[in-house]
Amino acid sequence: MATEWEPRTPADAVGAEWRPVLDVPPPGEQRRWTVLLRWLLLLPQFVVVALLSFAAFFVTIAGWFSALVLGRLPDPIASFLGSVLAYQTRVMASAALLVDHYPPFAFDAPDYPVRIELRATPLNRLAVFFRLILMIPAAILSSLAQSGWFAVCWVFWLIGIVLGRLPEPVFGATAAVVRYRMRLAAYATMLTPVYPKGLLGDAPDTAARPAYSATHPLRLSTGAQVLVWLFLLLGLAGHVTSGTVDYDTNDDRPEAAAARTAG
Repeated sequence: MATEWEPRTPADAVGAEWRPVLDVPPPGEQRRWTVLLRWLLLLPQFVVVALLSFAAFFVTIAGWFSALVLGRLPDPIASFLGSVLAYQTRVMASAALLVDHYPPFAFDAPDYPVRIELRATPLNRLAVFFRLILMIPAAILSSLAQSGWFAVCWVFWLIGIVLGRLPEPVFGATAAVVRYRMRLAAYATMLTPVYPKGLLGDAPDTAARPAYSATHPLRLSTGAQVLVWLFLLLGLAGHVTSGTVDYDTNDDRPEAAAARTAG
């Protein structure tokens, strides 16, 4: 399987569960004009990501059937899906202002500061069969976190323009959302058998290990954790509000129809 990071030391693999790793350098200075135009500059990348995601959907279906038979993903499928996930993560990290480097139009980007590590691992056939059902709670959590982040990202964008960098709490909370989304995608595409965790950062025993990057392990400050909770609450509020509006708009009860007619 293709990986986006060098193999770690044996101590890094201690424990029964190993999750896909996101490596991002510490927050640094960013050019204000690239922050101002970040999403506009990334429009070509968004098109490429959409096309790759479309292709990855069908490859994932083939991988699902293969994993049911083999108990693992075939190497060509795992390599393609892993490369697509790495590409998506690089673009997302740039869009979220975690790095100032423009992501390359290539699967192999050894010099790019944002990298992920995937390890080929046998899969449980029963868990593969029920993968769509099993991933629902994590998908909901990721959706809430991303929706909440989008609700306030314009504030982070303004901060980035003014300061030329992201403050540590904003960087940590954003990195947590990006990493959780990456881990969910890896689980959904069967690149890992381990359920996504770590939205609020790594456990104390993991965080006590030597740091390989700013997100490996991911040590969230109190401020960053508060922001993550804010993302979740805003995402929940947005979904509830959207559902309420849709319900009121599509109310087909006779009395509601009469009220609309009278109005």
